[in-house]
Amino acid sequence: MQLQHYSNAEGFTALQPAWNALLRVSRANTVFSTWEWQTTWWRYLAAGDLWLTAARDAAGAPLAIFPCYCRVNPAGERSIRLVGCVEVADYLDLIVRAGDEEPAYRAFVEALLSDAAPAWDVVELCNLAERSPTCTLLPDVARAAGLRATVLQEDVCPVISLPSSWEEYLSSIDKKQRHEIRRKLRRAEKEARLEWYVVNERETLDDEIETFLRLHRLSRPDKEGFMDDTMAAFFHGIARAMFDAGWLQLMHLKLDGEVEASVLSFDYDDTIMLYNSGYDPQGHPQLSPGSVLISLCIRHAIELGRRAFDFLQGDEIYKYRFGAQDTRVYRALIERGG
Repeated sequence: MQLQHYSNAEGFTALQPAWNALLRVSRANTVFSTWEWQTTWWRYLAAGDLWLTAARDAAGAPLAIFPCYCRVNPAGERSIRLVGCVEVADYLDLIVRAGDEEPAYRAFVEALLSDAAPAWDVVELCNLAERSPTCTLLPDVARAAGLRATVLQEDVCPVISLPSSWEEYLSSIDKKQRHEIRRKLRRAEKEARLEWYVVNERETLDDEIETFLRLHRLSRPDKEGFMDDTMAAFFHGIARAMFDAGWLQLMHLKLDGEVEASVLSFDYDDTIMLYNSGYDPQGHPQLSPGSVLISLCIRHAIELGRRAFDFLQGDEIYKYRFGAQDTRVYRALIERGG
């Protein structure tokens, strides 16, 4: 197996032709591991030194990409992390051609122990989906090399498996919640002029994202604190990257002509992923604009024929009211033995 290491962003450029094609044949195929997401995160939020490694088989075909970086925390601990970890990516992983995980993980561990690796104390692989072989195979490979390996549950991602029709979806959830969804939709349509739309014009995208950011900040004090200038720039950048790739789904809800709720989602691999949202608490709060828009998002996903609606990380109660079921997200830690 041939390994090639990159220590600056030129590595992303070099690997662009192979990146997404490899991702699609891996078991780590989520929007957060795409070339577009990873490069945008690195551009706006990078805080460390890039350590990007590509592995090729004997014939020179791409077998794996290990998108990592090294950072030092305030206590002086040196950690190797996945690009995108943490805060703004809900799923991450090493990108490995399905079926080749074991040799790829051996190559990853050998690279960690080689002179090509940056100095490190711990390897933190965050946001691993429960189906990821990185949770099961990699720890065994690391232990065989004399390293300590631990896998911890990090969070949950509640997911709805979507049926073929809106009525079938409603019949699958709790009777009380089904009644609430219908009641809120009827009330909003009766008591206000209700409109919703998906942003589909590149020329207006920055303005539409500003609308989303305004509503996001208005929603809760913690969201206002989160959305500082750096994070707002990242959201603009990721919206442009996702739009250009055809994966952005930014939906706005208007009540009596004013945008009062907004949902930023991604449409990728037959799944709608609800990434973030916002609403105006001073508009028509009695009409529950946030809940109404999520209902419309789910209905739209069904109409598009998508197989799943993923609320991403967090166990907020509203997700379960829409019928979501938990999937688990893990963190794998590798430390030097002794």
